[in-house]
Amino acid sequence: MGKDLLLITVGAILVNNFVLSKILGICPLLGVSKKLDTALGMSGAVIFVLTLATLVTSLFFKFALSPDSALAKATGFNFDFLQTIVFIVVIAGLVQIVEIIMQKKAPKIYSALGIYLPLITTNCAVLGAAVINAKEGRGVIESTIFGFCSAVGFALALVLFSSIREKLELARVPKAFQGTSIALITAGILAMAFMGFAGLVK
Repeated sequence: MGKDLLLITVGAILVNNFVLSKILGICPLLGVSKKLDTALGMSGAVIFVLTLATLVTSLFFKFALSPDSALAKATGFNFDFLQTIVFIVVIAGLVQIVEIIMQKKAPKIYSALGIYLPLITTNCAVLGAAVINAKEGRGVIESTIFGFCSAVGFALALVLFSSIREKLELARVPKAFQGTSIALITAGILAMAFMGFAGLVK
């Protein structure tokens, strides 16, 4: 059990990083990475949402949506087809909670994140983690740890990328590569650097 959790942790943060390996969640990566403080704010929001989302969705899947669930056995119906809809509703609800909390407790970060905070609802990394857990048949504990570690991996990529972009603001970037172009090139080089972790987890 301990070895499995270690593999999940290392795999989710480094080897199968959602942003740099699976290319999920690129929109917030490019949108809020111009300043480190907004990147940290988004990282905290994603960690909170992704961890809670994987916990709640894994409970829904185990007790209601799975073909082996008590609900499926009691009714004789397979509710697996509702998986994506239920997961999206859960994620949307959690994002609303995060929005309300940040608006009250951290208004500066809330205004800096702008439209990208509600976009966590459509962040495919959050939905992807829930779907991967269901597909691989992970338990509630493993799913929650996977969600938390995936969010930490997302935060790591976002903070690293944001730090590099702040340095790029002081660099002499050729005119043809200024703006989004140099950001995408930087993200590609960062992804190549993370490929060095390939092989740590099979």
